[in-house]
Amino acid sequence: MVDKHFEEVADYAAQAREFLFKGRDHLTAGDLHQASEKGWGAAAHMAKAVALNQGWGYRNHSQFHAVMNRIRQMTGNPRISDLHGRAELLHVNYYARKRYLDAEAIAEGLDRMADLVELLTPLAGQAGEE
Repeated sequence: MVDKHFEEVADYAAQAREFLFKGRDHLTAGDLHQASEKGWGAAAHMAKAVALNQGWGYRNHSQFHAVMNRIRQMTGNPRISDLHGRAELLHVNYYARKRYLDAEAIAEGLDRMADLVELLTPLAGQAGEE
């Protein structure tokens, strides 16, 4: 029997990786809004996996900030703050007019979200990509 907690954490981690994959597909297709939002979704779902695994709350967008700050404090890794900010920028892109979106910046953002997912994987109790 699979532990429900483990299953939920694994689902969030898998969804984060799927969002990264889909983000790259959207980028290739020129759908910059969706590419950005998938990058944000990858960060948010991986943060949820960590929060659940660590026994922290995460029920709404504002808790993303709290979780990312706790992760930075727990790990002492200053990259977490930069990656946190990059995730937020990807989310902000969803509300921007298309003419102001930059495909190279979004591609770089997706690369950074892949870094974030890998950095957070051990904190989510995951051994790596499934």
